[in-house]
Amino acid sequence: MALSIREAQSSEVHHLIEASTILLQSLYPEESNHLVDPDDLSEPGNLLLGAEDLDTLIGCVGYVNKGSYAEVKRLFVSQEFRRQGVARVLMAELESRAFGAGFTLLRLETGTHQPESIALYESLGYRIRTPFGGYIDDPLSVFMEKKLA
Repeated sequence: MALSIREAQSSEVHHLIEASTILLQSLYPEESNHLVDPDDLSEPGNLLLGAEDLDTLIGCVGYVNKGSYAEVKRLFVSQEFRRQGVARVLMAELESRAFGAGFTLLRLETGTHQPESIALYESLGYRIRTPFGGYIDDPLSVFMEKKLA
């Protein structure tokens, strides 16, 4: 695999966002899905990254600027490229760029039906916390954060 990470436009990752949405809607009821529109990730102050293998975008992740922290959104890797370290590389680049943009804290919300995601985030140093921002306590949600240094 010839993996590279770059800033992406929402139109370029539409197929990934659509697949992510379909997956999440199959796992959780509507009130437990906290999806951000990919166009929002292209707004100034936010970030959308794509993982590319031989000119094909195979994964994405972004963050939304929440002022005192950035919220990780829309981490997704195409099924055929999972378990090859793509998500880990995307997250490392996202964290580096967030820190470079002045953020010292990243937060995220994921779901209980995604144990692989939870394990990935824990292996990257994210710790479980209480709901943040506008989230309410949801038995299907897992809230996490990581301090960047």
